[in-house]
Amino acid sequence: MKRKTLNKVLAASLVVSMTASLAGCGNDSTTPDAGSAGNDTQEPVADTTPSDTEGTDSTDDGAEEGGYVALTDENGNVYDLGGMEIVIRDWWSSGEEEEPTDAFEEARQEYQEWVQDTYNFKITQIAISDWGSTPEDYLNYVTSGGDDNNYVWILRKGPEFVSAMNNGLMYDLSTLDCLDFSEAKWVSGVHELCSKNGAIYACFPEIPEPRGGVFFNKRLLEEAGIDPADIYKWQESGEWTWDKFEELCETITADTDNDGVIDRWGLVTDESLFKNMSVWSNNTEYIGMENGKYVNKTETDETLQALNWAIDMMSKYLYKPEGAEWDWWKTAFPAGNAAFLAGEVYMAANEFKDMEDDFGFVCFPMGPNATDYTNLYNDNPFAIPACYDADRAWKIAFALNVYKNPVPGYEDYNDRLSGYYNQFRDMESVDLTITRLCENGMNSYHELIPGLDLGSQFMWGLSVDNPPAVAAEAIRNQWASYLAYANGEIDELPEEPAEDAAE
Repeated sequence: MKRKTLNKVLAASLVVSMTASLAGCGNDSTTPDAGSAGNDTQEPVADTTPSDTEGTDSTDDGAEEGGYVALTDENGNVYDLGGMEIVIRDWWSSGEEEEPTDAFEEARQEYQEWVQDTYNFKITQIAISDWGSTPEDYLNYVTSGGDDNNYVWILRKGPEFVSAMNNGLMYDLSTLDCLDFSEAKWVSGVHELCSKNGAIYACFPEIPEPRGGVFFNKRLLEEAGIDPADIYKWQESGEWTWDKFEELCETITADTDNDGVIDRWGLVTDESLFKNMSVWSNNTEYIGMENGKYVNKTETDETLQALNWAIDMMSKYLYKPEGAEWDWWKTAFPAGNAAFLAGEVYMAANEFKDMEDDFGFVCFPMGPNATDYTNLYNDNPFAIPACYDADRAWKIAFALNVYKNPVPGYEDYNDRLSGYYNQFRDMESVDLTITRLCENGMNSYHELIPGLDLGSQFMWGLSVDNPPAVAAEAIRNQWASYLAYANGEIDELPEEPAEDAAE
């Protein structure tokens, strides 16, 4: 597989090059050198609105302009980054600033221009690598000592990322006092996902992207005697649970013309996605982090409960025609073959945009081990190369932090939501569901483990005849060897499953 080949290249390169290339990188716990921006001895205060700073010593009267308040050092001087040019490096941005289309975008542009002028830096986001080459490009950049560019790299979550963390390729953001990860803008928790043994290697300073939930066909619900508006009411009251979902699927699934064949189904879905959402909705995961170590959680009661429930639901209520293509569910739901579909938000503007029946969208129902609805965040980590010295890393982090701060006057505004109102058929989908998905989410570690492929090694084979407990036991030792490598307990990724790795 292409991924496994890249893993081998990265693993080999990391071991060989780290000692020579990173010896002088300066990834320590120091603050910027004297004479540079941030040469104060106290932690910079958070960027706030004027009303939040009354009575503090962190700003002076000359630091306020147009309702903004500039951060100053202990001597009352506004931080000056010396004209530093910073590039947020991704694989999709054009680098061109788009014209604002609404009041918020105008306010954001005005604020970000003020931030750059006030602290004397310039920041641009542009595609340099592509999606496939980014991990290896980052490896080569750091191990060769970098260059004169000041990069914030947007990386992919994947096994290469853990190799980079284990080998110190990303600057430890926990040592930079200009970052406060208790602030609301870090709600995605990427900094927690990208932490090991107290070090923080990456972050995500934006509102997380909403992902998965449940679409429902309003016509089919009404035909079964169910008021579609009630689902939103149950979601708001906390009654939208696995039990309620199964109750509705049982009511809907029926032979309506009495010919002995079911013609109205409760559920159509990507089977793997439905299993995954069941796991996350039960407040559990496949791979977790405990005491700084990755651990296998496929055999916990909560995970097995979720997978068994998902398999049982699909065995009873899933519409799947004979000889169906792998993606039959993409057309089956808009065609009205089933009332519910577990899917991702983007489908509303793609597969379902021309759907004749009206549809709604709610969170995946809560499992018995959960206290709130959730979805899986899947946002890309922002990292600073470890080969930058402390002063350079601090300045880059400071600039990123203030540039990505909430726009004054719009602190509670979610700019992700505006586009969804035109994609969905009712306001509740956005106001009650997508808004919640941006706030309630979790991260998962399984994508980070080198060698581990959740689908082919475990997920795809689960069925009534191959129950989760049996499948989890079968891959226990194989995954133990992958986790040992990811945890730095062994130096090489095993080529074949290690029979005694768990002993």
